[in-house]
Amino acid sequence: MEWEVVIGLEIHAQLATKSKIFSGASTAYGAPANTQACVVDLGMPGVLPVLNHEAVQMAIKFGLATGSEVAPRSIFARKNYFYPDLPKGYQISQMELPIVGEGVLEIRLEDGTVKKIGITRAHLEEDAGKSLHGESPGMTGIDLNRAGTPLLEIVSEPDMRSAKEAIAYMKKIHSIVTYIDICDGNMQEGSFRCDANVSVRPKGQEEYGTRAEIKNLNSFRFVEKAINLEVERQIDVIEGGGAVVQETRLYDSDKHETRAMRSKEEANDYRYFPDPDLLPVEIDNETIEAVRANLPELPDAKLQRFISEYELSDYDADVLTSSRPMADYYEIVVKASGGEAKLSANWVMGDFSGTLNKESTDIKECPVSAEMLGGMIKRIADNTISGKIAKQVFEAMWQGEGDADAVIESKGLKQVTDSGAIEKLVDEIITNNPGQVEQYRSGKDKVFGFFVGQVMKASQGKANPAQVNQILKDKLKP
Repeated sequence: MEWEVVIGLEIHAQLATKSKIFSGASTAYGAPANTQACVVDLGMPGVLPVLNHEAVQMAIKFGLATGSEVAPRSIFARKNYFYPDLPKGYQISQMELPIVGEGVLEIRLEDGTVKKIGITRAHLEEDAGKSLHGESPGMTGIDLNRAGTPLLEIVSEPDMRSAKEAIAYMKKIHSIVTYIDICDGNMQEGSFRCDANVSVRPKGQEEYGTRAEIKNLNSFRFVEKAINLEVERQIDVIEGGGAVVQETRLYDSDKHETRAMRSKEEANDYRYFPDPDLLPVEIDNETIEAVRANLPELPDAKLQRFISEYELSDYDADVLTSSRPMADYYEIVVKASGGEAKLSANWVMGDFSGTLNKESTDIKECPVSAEMLGGMIKRIADNTISGKIAKQVFEAMWQGEGDADAVIESKGLKQVTDSGAIEKLVDEIITNNPGQVEQYRSGKDKVFGFFVGQVMKASQGKANPAQVNQILKDKLKP
């Protein structure tokens, strides 16, 4: 039997506010346990929540950036459940009237095709605390620093049909929330994570299969692995004569498996009701338009501009606009290089990105500024250095040896473009290798590479390759 996979994602983006959604406690990452939880976060008797205005602004930003509906009136509700990291016994969230309604997002797949994924809703809520296992033998600790941290939960329609599509959608959301500065997107710190709802059904069947929810996936790689494992598990269960149970599951990256946590709750299990301590949120058109006026250029618009303005391929533009820091870096490089758009794209996507990954360095902290890289590319374009020598220059810049001009000067890397000097080297190589000259002139064209290599070696890589090729062709003619 052929099976069809059905996937929906619930993405949790931690909003980049300095204080929590209903209190003035700090949201800074990395503080000692329980030092950033105030009486409001702890649910002490007599305290009242006060809504963070900036969190509302950020939710509106997301709605506008994705073309989704922004609700003129939304309501906070209490989601009741009992767990050690939730001291109030309920989480303040939104149920029936979320701040952001339906929208549609386009994703680009690996084969270049574009697919539309529906956004069901995006609602504001507070995060819970964190259970700490293994720090004290036989005991579980609780850190409430995260309690009350503002989250925007972005719920998709079940429109994805493979783990690859889910990753493309998640990356698109990640790109948008970081472009508009509402989330830092740091998955290692838990600022951007998702729950994946996965089910399978026989191909051609309209009715959805029973779904399992995989909780708290905090890397793109884990999302893909967890979904694929869960799909295999569900198919094996059904084909073995069993039935998939609706439940919440956990992905264990060490054991490479998903395993059951608890039965999957329905909305009525949480006994939602409007929070009596919080007024409805009312948003007028004036507020929406003020937020719209301050939106930055969004990823899709930037991609199209890169294609038209810099004459880049769809692929290059897609890679360079995948993150706002990368796109900004590239544009500065192009300007500093004197307009060498394609050469700049090759270097930013190639050696530069490769070194960032190898050194595990954030683009904002790398030692080679965009102006420095653009200056080096300018020297390739004006034939001061060759592309090969540029790799040495780039490495030296990365090691802190100065900009391109300083490195070229100190290491004597200036390219030899004096045709007379190159001719002299070519003449010497031809004179010293009569056998190879004879082979070339008798039709063995591959020998030409030998001569190029000998000339470059004799010049210590400094001879202009194009000139070397032309002079050799002229000199080796029968």
